Amino acid sequence: MSQVKAVVNVIGRDQKGVVARFATYLAEHGVNIEDIEQQVVHGHFIMDMLVDLSDLAISLDRLITELLELGKSIQMQVRVTLHSQRRQKKVAVLVSKEPQCLERLIEDQHAGRFSGRGQIACVLANHPDLEPVAKEAGLPFEWKASTDKPAHMAWLLETMRDKYKVDLVVLARYMQILTANVVEGFCHKIINIHPSLLPHFPGASPYKQAYESGVRVTGCTAHFVTEDLDEGPIILQDVFHIDVGKDTAADVKRKGQSLEAQVLSQATQMFLDEKLVVVDDKAVFRPGLSTFLDHQTDHSEA
Repeated sequence: MSQVKAVVNVIGRDQKGVVARFATYLAEHGVNIEDIEQQVVHGHFIMDMLVDLSDLAISLDRLITELLELGKSIQMQVRVTLHSQRRQKKVAVLVSKEPQCLERLIEDQHAGRFSGRGQIACVLANHPDLEPVAKEAGLPFEWKASTDKPAHMAWLLETMRDKYKVDLVVLARYMQILTANVVEGFCHKIINIHPSLLPHFPGASPYKQAYESGVRVTGCTAHFVTEDLDEGPIILQDVFHIDVGKDTAADVKRKGQSLEAQVLSQATQMFLDEKLVVVDDKAVFRPGLSTFLDHQTDHSEA
């Protein structure tokens, strides 16, 4: 009989006996645990289990319902994902006028770096400047001026949620502060790139701030967007050096722009790989759904 694989994710406050509870329940119903990864971060327990459902002794609906109930009884969130349920996530890339981050994301898609886990569904903007870049890549491009910000944000939310049904929003130098309703509509599903090592130099003109302060090292930060400007959970940071006395303000910006595209690219891939989970307002790395299921795919193709 062919194997039927799934991943069981469990997240909640750390407590004794969590692994035993779930392992016992699964064994009692004919489910074999093939691999398990677990960690405790800031008092939260995170567990991913790769399981084989081939000999499942009850219905799948009942299994999922009872796993959810088991988790609820100990204040744990549980998610069950079947291999057959995997689908590509739809990504909306939001831009303004600077092309470097959009160009890198397009390159990632064409080079297969999203590994079939995601695709750019649309490019949305508040200026028309980058339409040729999107069109050349064969991507839908739409824009609406942000001079009337409430109208722009309403259009943005409706377009992403209803028209393209996106799973991830990537701010590729979008240069606009999202309103609360947009942030709430895509909680922990909006990634921004900020051109400084947060919490240093938040807000506007961070490269200018870094240059004028005389620091010798600065960088950029990929983070999840929250209602608090530039204070969302940090995903990745990277640095570049400033040759004080030699580099101009333009040199600092040029170095930073190249790094922005790279860091935003890496953060986007991590999200699509499901290697991120937000715990107590901190982005935590975990093996993730795709690690286990890709391992299973590799074996089935061997």
